[in-house]
Amino acid sequence: MEKVAESVARPPAAAPEAPQSPLTPPSITPAPEAPSSKAPTPKTLSPQTPAPQTPSSQAPAPKAPSASPALETPRYLGTRRRRPAVSAAVRVLVPLLLLAAWWYGTDSGAVPPDVLAGPGAVAGAFGELVATGQLGEYLLASARRAGLGVLVGGGLGLLLGVVAGLSALGEELIDPTMQMKRAVPFLALVPLFISWFGVEETFKVVLIAVAAVGPMYAYSYLGVRGVDRKTVEAARGFGLRGARLAAEVIIPTALPNILMALRICLSVSLTGLIAAEQIGATEGIGYLVTLAQQYYRSDYMVLCILIYAVLGLVIDLLIRGVERLAMPWRGQVAAR
Repeated sequence: MEKVAESVARPPAAAPEAPQSPLTPPSITPAPEAPSSKAPTPKTLSPQTPAPQTPSSQAPAPKAPSASPALETPRYLGTRRRRPAVSAAVRVLVPLLLLAAWWYGTDSGAVPPDVLAGPGAVAGAFGELVATGQLGEYLLASARRAGLGVLVGGGLGLLLGVVAGLSALGEELIDPTMQMKRAVPFLALVPLFISWFGVEETFKVVLIAVAAVGPMYAYSYLGVRGVDRKTVEAARGFGLRGARLAAEVIIPTALPNILMALRICLSVSLTGLIAAEQIGATEGIGYLVTLAQQYYRSDYMVLCILIYAVLGLVIDLLIRGVERLAMPWRGQVAAR
């Protein structure tokens, strides 16, 4: 009985371990466990949760951050800015030198007064026009004619440029005629327009419009041609067609060229304005030039030239201001 009790109380001997293959690591083929009377201990980790691994054995060591060059804002031609005081001094340098040479030449007697009036005489003529109120009246009359001419000619040139740029058929129909028109000086059309419209306001407005339509067409056509085709295809994918596509995608994309065309149109309109107001006009800056020529007043002639120069500068500054407001992201192109 004692031997039987000892054999029952004695735990069974563990089974011999299976021989391990030299190619199989021990962690993959564990030896079978001996049967035990105790209940299996529940695992603390769920089967879906992988066992924690030490960073030293599995994860690679973090790499040191490589030194990369800092990102720089792209610089375009002419984007370097000077200090405002230096820039203002450079801008007025050449006009001041010309004014000094003019003053010295007329004051020293090197240039006779009947050939070129001095700055003092021109300032006196300016004061006379301001005192009589004629300067304001003449400026308003010239501005009205130039504005109407640029509105008609610029609008027509913009429409033709967009149509020719968008459509191959439109280009074939419009572009040859516009290229022939550009080769004809608009001043050569003055006798023909006088025979058609007389010398009244219609003649003047039409002449300025003909002068303005060419530059607006050329720059608008180039601007529309320069629009990315992918942009147009994407807009068409959103359902934009026809006039809506042109108004919301084509014209805003071609806006730099259109503003450049507007600047040139306004400058050319001054040339057409001079020619128009010297024929059958009773008011305007061109009419004032004609009167000064008839009475041999070189002071008024020089004053009218300076008025045209100041008008051109004001127009250029206004268009540049519109460009900065409409396209603040666009860098300046003029080298400085």
